[in-house]
Amino acid sequence: MDALSIAVIVFVVLESANVVVLYFAPGSKKGNGVGVFNAYEKSRDYPEIHAFIKYLVNWIAGTKLIFIFLLVVVFITGSRTTKLLAVAALILSIATFYWRLYPAVRKMDKQDSISPKGYSKTLFIMITIFLLGFSAAMAISVL
Repeated sequence: MDALSIAVIVFVVLESANVVVLYFAPGSKKGNGVGVFNAYEKSRDYPEIHAFIKYLVNWIAGTKLIFIFLLVVVFITGSRTTKLLAVAALILSIATFYWRLYPAVRKMDKQDSISPKGYSKTLFIMITIFLLGFSAAMAISVL
């Protein structure tokens, strides 16, 4: 099994676990559940807002499923070039975290809107590890 396949399998397993959390235990503080955001529990006091948040959480889970299934298809049927390009696309799409999501979650963390404190750093490290892992897998595959 090549480095790209291993990296994608790890990603698919982790993201699949995240989808399960988002669909079946969205309020969890584990597995990137939205329970880390204090506003999630507060939204229960406002049914209209909570319904909207639940919709967005399910939308995110569904989008993650699209990525997962497309990756599985590409890695089962795709050529080496297609696999390399798919991982490059993953790197670019995941890197957008630093543009919009990280500044937002860091701000919420500084405002004590997230529990546990410092969760933004955990996400930063996790996303960075994904990107470094995919980049290393690409480098190994190309060399």
